[in-house]
Amino acid sequence: MQSSVLTVDGIELNDNAKTVTLERQPVTLTPTEFVYLKMLMETCRHSLFPKEIYEKVWEEDAIGNESTTVAVHIRHLREKLEIDPNEPRTLKVVWGQGYKMEGKHEK
Repeated sequence: MQSSVLTVDGIELNDNAKTVTLERQPVTLTPTEFVYLKMLMETCRHSLFPKEIYEKVWEEDAIGNESTTVAVHIRHLREKLEIDPNEPRTLKVVWGQGYKMEGKHEK
């Protein structure tokens, strides 16, 4: 059974309470952003293809526009969680592969 609390580099996600904090300060996410973040935190340090993220979050087959949809949601997460969204330290792009979360992962 996975823990209901995930922590990576000062970002804490509580799945039971559906809350996220950054350095102990509350962060407001949309339900979709919450699911994206949870997936990235659960697979910390492993990259996920945009198609894979899209299909897991939306629970439907990707039809070709998944890269744009995923990129927009990742950008919104970066704006809320990164010090400098243009130079992310935690929510990273892995060119040719997709997205991953980097940082100290605590269980």
